[in-house]
Amino acid sequence: MVSVKKIQKVVVLGTGGTIAGTAAHASEQVAYTAAQLGVAQLTAALPGLDAVLAGRQLVVEQVAQLDSKDMDHATWQLLARRCAHWLAQLDVAALVITHGTDTIEETAWFLQSVLQPSKPVVMVCAMRPASSSEADGPQNLRDALVVSAQPLAAGVCVVCAGVIHSARHVQKVHPYRLDAFSSGDAGPLGRVQADQVQWLSAPQAAPVSTGMLAEQITRTAVNQWPVVEVVLSHAGASRRVVDALVQAGVAGLVVAASGNGTVHHEVQAALLDAQQHGVQVRRSTRCQERQMVGNSSPWPDMDGLSPLKARISLMLALLAESGD
Repeated sequence: MVSVKKIQKVVVLGTGGTIAGTAAHASEQVAYTAAQLGVAQLTAALPGLDAVLAGRQLVVEQVAQLDSKDMDHATWQLLARRCAHWLAQLDVAALVITHGTDTIEETAWFLQSVLQPSKPVVMVCAMRPASSSEADGPQNLRDALVVSAQPLAAGVCVVCAGVIHSARHVQKVHPYRLDAFSSGDAGPLGRVQADQVQWLSAPQAAPVSTGMLAEQITRTAVNQWPVVEVVLSHAGASRRVVDALVQAGVAGLVVAASGNGTVHHEVQAALLDAQQHGVQVRRSTRCQERQMVGNSSPWPDMDGLSPLKARISLMLALLAESGD
């Protein structure tokens, strides 16, 4: 009996963003509306698509259509569900997700934490709308498809301006430049040039997930997810914000500390009181390079995570505890 090799699929999930945005004129780079074109339109307009697919079958699905500044937990839940569905298919080799730049680093870390995928999940974005004469979306999407076909690719990463960033380290560092992202001291995972990938640091495949957290995320109503907020320590800070959040019933707080994890004395006093009320407190830093040294704080740090990613990790940890 002759065995027939099943054609592998790459699934492109659309969520909106600038990569799907349009403006009134091709010269307009700033005054545009995000999330106007469907993901099927974006892939259909990509030159040389067959060559990039390298024999894989393309599947597209519109999961959401929004400006990523408005990303919410309900969309995260839906996206996690759809990713989990496709990743479970044996003939699906990789996922590509189109997304806005403003919160892509948060969505990337959320998906990496929840799904822990061994298959590549490549997130891609753009800094110019699709209607622009200088649109960067098509090249970024092409690069993402190239990365998704790499044997070494694994886990969630972000591709933009020819650079591959890990979900853990990626951060948007510029509001307008095409190369708007950085991985800080960790450096990027690799680069894409002329459909060729140069790995600088091999992606680490996550251990096979038990799926327990993914299942809990997909079945727990988002209004039941633990509320975790970020508070900022700064010159002239007071305890008012912390006290208001505790009064509102938050389950956790991440303090974006100054320097090597220092916290204004008024904010620190408020956070200590918050702990007495059962609020979980964690510490990150405002510094872009976030690996703090030593630990004289009463609160654990988040192992170099940004305040925004630390918020996600604490939220997921509290959700996991609630399901024990």
